[in-house]
Amino acid sequence: MKREEIEEKVKAFLIDDLEVDEAVIKPDAKLKDDLGIDSLDFVDIVVIVERNFGFKIKPEEMAGVETLSDFCDYIERNV
Repeated sequence: MKREEIEEKVKAFLIDDLEVDEAVIKPDAKLKDDLGIDSLDFVDIVVIVERNFGFKIKPEEMAGVETLSDFCDYIERNV
């Protein structure tokens, strides 16, 4: 899967499933501070990523993931 496809899928579920404002979705946006993603949203993200990308997120691997770009990098490494 290409990086552009990953970014489009991530953007789509942020807008559709988590109701994040499209205007704040930028590569350097911080997941918690800028996008407003909290621990309950991360539970949803685990399910969404498994459904859309076919792998399970391991919480320990998400430790260094702070920005949207970091998150897409993580997905790209695991797809």
